[in-house]
Amino acid sequence: MDIRASMLQITENVERVIVGKRDVIELCLVALLCEGHILLEDVPGTGKTTLAKAIARSLGCSFKRIQFTPDLLPGDVTGILYFNQKEQEFEFRPGPIMTQVVLADEINRATPRTQSSLLEAMQEQQVTVDVETLKLPRPFLVLATQNPIELEGTFPLPEAQVDRFLIRIALGYPNEEDENEILLRYEREDPLETLEPVVQAEELLAMQQYVRTMRVEESVREYIVKVVRATREHNGVELGVSPRGTLALYKTSQALAAIRGRDFVIPDDVKLLAPAVLTHRIIISPQTRLRGRRPEEVMVEVVNTVPVPVED
Repeated sequence: MDIRASMLQITENVERVIVGKRDVIELCLVALLCEGHILLEDVPGTGKTTLAKAIARSLGCSFKRIQFTPDLLPGDVTGILYFNQKEQEFEFRPGPIMTQVVLADEINRATPRTQSSLLEAMQEQQVTVDVETLKLPRPFLVLATQNPIELEGTFPLPEAQVDRFLIRIALGYPNEEDENEILLRYEREDPLETLEPVVQAEELLAMQQYVRTMRVEESVREYIVKVVRATREHNGVELGVSPRGTLALYKTSQALAAIRGRDFVIPDDVKLLAPAVLTHRIIISPQTRLRGRRPEEVMVEVVNTVPVPVED
């Protein structure tokens, strides 16, 4: 199975819309192959929603968008049971979560009760409405966006929910050359409108299974465990990464190896992915925060303290 070729097709398709962010697109593809969820966090106007839409349109999957607002209710996400007077029985009206790719736009604008309605779907790929439990279609992917700057009228995601996201990504501003290219590309039309699927859902499911066969040597597996344990022992970290984070780093390393055309994981895969996979899973201490240090800086420091295994 040539995963590298398929992922390159998706990358080139998304790059018709998103300019100069190949590393970010690669991280999104890693999450796709692991059937994990993505949290896109950055200032307004950097292309978070556009990236999410471009990825969804590049897959032959059903797609729904949920605009999160303070008055959104859990039933608006999961669906409701209502009484059909004509049939004289209760029927289920599915919500937008009952699809393959969900764009949860500005997720931190909804109340904690509504945010938590995504927890079961993200972790167990099912939703429970009253007494009825329904399986979600596969593949199932949540792409959530949030703005970390504008805090008025927002509800920060609880740690338990942030931990459900496999990867957290920040797009950042484009450089001067890329920004000029954006102007040229969007001058006459929006390229997102003409974007077509390049990989079908069935192909993606097969690739997700194949990624699990990527070989991980004992030394690399031990390196993954040591990196995670180092987050729990760092004096600037109040709460380190849980075993769920260890599994996430393991699976994403397998996916990155497949994307780069290898059937085995190398330590560089782990080192590259650790900031995106683990940073949102740590809580730095108040003293560290008062010194003006950010979790991203602490995570890089943690990774650099763990010796990288070398070949004998």
